[in-house]
Amino acid sequence: MSTSFDLGDEEAGMKVLEDLTKNVKQMQDNILQDILTCNANTEYLRGFLKGRTDKDLFKKNVPVVNYKDVRPHIERVANGEPCDVISSRPITQFLLSSGTSGGVQKMMPCNDKLSANFAFTNDMRMLVTSREVDGAENGKGMMFFFIKPEIKTPCGLPARAATTSYLKSDHFKNRPSNWYYSYTSPDDVILCPDNKQSLYCHLLCGLVQRDEVVRVGSFYASVVVRAIKFLEDFWTELCSNIRLGQISDWITDLDCKKSVYPILGGPRPELADEIEQICSQKSSWEGILTRLWPKTKYIETIITGSMAQYVPTLKFYSNDDMPLVSTVYGSSETIFGINLDPLCKPEDVSYMLMPNMLHYEFKPMDGNLADDEKIVDLADVKLGCSYEPLITTSSGLYRLRVGDVLNVTGFRNDAPLFRFVRRENVVLSVDMEKTNEEELFNAVNKAKPLLESLGLMLIDFASYAETSAIPGHYVLYWELGGKNKEGKPPIDPKVLEECCFAVEESLGDVYKRCRSKDRSAGALEIRVVLNGAFDSLMDFFVSQGASIGQYKTPRCIKCAKALEVMEKRVVARFFSKKCPSYELRL
Repeated sequence: MSTSFDLGDEEAGMKVLEDLTKNVKQMQDNILQDILTCNANTEYLRGFLKGRTDKDLFKKNVPVVNYKDVRPHIERVANGEPCDVISSRPITQFLLSSGTSGGVQKMMPCNDKLSANFAFTNDMRMLVTSREVDGAENGKGMMFFFIKPEIKTPCGLPARAATTSYLKSDHFKNRPSNWYYSYTSPDDVILCPDNKQSLYCHLLCGLVQRDEVVRVGSFYASVVVRAIKFLEDFWTELCSNIRLGQISDWITDLDCKKSVYPILGGPRPELADEIEQICSQKSSWEGILTRLWPKTKYIETIITGSMAQYVPTLKFYSNDDMPLVSTVYGSSETIFGINLDPLCKPEDVSYMLMPNMLHYEFKPMDGNLADDEKIVDLADVKLGCSYEPLITTSSGLYRLRVGDVLNVTGFRNDAPLFRFVRRENVVLSVDMEKTNEEELFNAVNKAKPLLESLGLMLIDFASYAETSAIPGHYVLYWELGGKNKEGKPPIDPKVLEECCFAVEESLGDVYKRCRSKDRSAGALEIRVVLNGAFDSLMDFFVSQGASIGQYKTPRCIKCAKALEVMEKRVVARFFSKKCPSYELRL
């Protein structure tokens, strides 16, 4: 089937999308056949397939692997060996993960076909969004996009963050001149290597064009929240720049500065007064996004998985009616799919995986990884079941475990729709219990009403398993903020102790048994950290090579140096004073 269409021809685009949802099995078989025909004689596949290309042999002989299994092959190519170690198609670059989810930064091979898939997916999500959001085409997007300086591998190819790769691609550079690709910031701001200067200029351009902004966003919700917090710190300086028609001296990137001046357009004292009045008139920054940018139709950012933590904060800064649109599901390995119902509630977001771009398999979460007979194709997943996806791509990845857990929520014709549940490898454990990311997130949510009774908000959180003493115990780092400008209300120790207990009461039965019966887990501890602690944590990971554009707060911190960052900012400690209830269930 043809996947090309004119972005101005909505009917043709919707036909392409509808065709993608039909005959998924045949499309997936064709994709796998193409990949195997092209790559069967690579060093990696030849050892398993002996040059053959049939699907049954592929499933029988090619092993399911983790990144650590294929890392040596990828590194050989990066170090200068021919790319046919893993791929017959030329490798054009390597994509770097943030390293914050699993604790290790991954490097994934990328070729021109994968880059074309990125572009196609972007066009598809634009098409869907334009149909669902009325009036979105009547303005610009204030999008907080950032790049991370790339590195050169020994073979001479760049290794860069996936978001940086997109922003430096020919597709982005030569993007269509339609509403979806119209931003308040010029490209030189987006491509500024200094993220602080870039963020300041993003906000400056967005404020000057405040009446043209119809959407606000970034790749991840955490970045949007950080941008708002940055605005809280710098709004007086931004107003001064607008009033005088001058950009602050500390903005030293000449290309960035030169591109902003035409947008600033000289002194604008009346506009500066308007912005100053909005930023200073209320005791709270509640609704600040919609007050500063009144024509905003929606916030576009990923809000699934660990990003769900930021939904209440985004609602506070906008309003309860503001749609939070999570359009795409992807990772450093590849782009996966899009949300066909962008205006749905955050908790209802599901994604259709694109069946024309790579080959998917799915391991049932209740199965045995060694039992390949339990692994099913995209067309064979079952409604309500949870799976870990395995991917085979044109760029040299074969039956690679992604590490995500997805749940099938429905179908569009033959195409399954998936809800992102959690990262599989993010767990807390001090004894026999294992607490995954989803369980931890839900438990923390149970404690939030107690904070709200004090006028406090949970800005961000992370955790780790403290096992230096016996028994070990869970530690939660909480950054708290006040809803009013007067400052953060005083912390009531009894309420924070109740928060500890509320979290424990919401964890699983095995944890409760370890706490209440076996006494093999100690009382859960909440360590309150200074405001800005999670910004410092982000800065640390960025200094280690992560991209601010795709940064995700690690819900379970596994890096000793990252723990040091948080420990230096602890201002108070609280423990659960009660054991959670536990009943033996037969």
